[in-house]
Amino acid sequence: MSRLDNSGGRAIIADVNMKSPISEAYRTLRTNIDFSAIDSQIQIIMLTSPGAGEGKSTTTANLATVYAQAEKKVLIIDADLRKPTMHRIFAKTNRWGLTSVLTGQSVSSKVIMETHIAHLDLLTSGPVPPNPSEMLSSRRMSELLDELRSRYDVILMDTPPLLAVTDAQLVATKSDGVILVIDSGKVKRDSALKAKANLELVQARILGAVLNNVERRRKDDSYYYYYGSQD
Repeated sequence: MSRLDNSGGRAIIADVNMKSPISEAYRTLRTNIDFSAIDSQIQIIMLTSPGAGEGKSTTTANLATVYAQAEKKVLIIDADLRKPTMHRIFAKTNRWGLTSVLTGQSVSSKVIMETHIAHLDLLTSGPVPPNPSEMLSSRRMSELLDELRSRYDVILMDTPPLLAVTDAQLVATKSDGVILVIDSGKVKRDSALKAKANLELVQARILGAVLNNVERRRKDDSYYYYYGSQD
């Protein structure tokens, strides 16, 4: 069972222990993303992984936190319409959310929620739909993102694994950049390369990869590394 923070959700290390090496690694990731945006705007960032359980949602929550700590106005969108997790991390209801907006049952201003972290808002997935791929690729999704660009400095989108369904590829086409989260001890090289190829197929801008669970010399810690995109 995950340790709980004061909000009742899962502990976000960048929030509860800002001085930890892991938190510092997330700040380094934030800095590297900012430097990659010198010649073009990177406002909507999608996070995904080759397979399930590699830490993409944890990375999304922590990266959003360090952006918010830099006094950026940040929004997390849970675009994993199949197995959403952000409402659990932040201890929020998922009775309404992204799918409520995309189906015209609500508007974004009514379903976006403040979190316990200053400057950080959350748009949960909402009820699981029968047609997630169609919803994510819809014109309404594009219109929603255009609307949110004017309200937030940074928008992070958590999506399903690349090798499981096509959802992440569809969302990548609507994003300014993509971060691939990879579990260093779990994912085989072929799977990582295939995930990268799937993103390149839709001409996504790959900002880099985050290696999760990389052991340090001291066995009591592990953290995330950032690598710039390579040809």
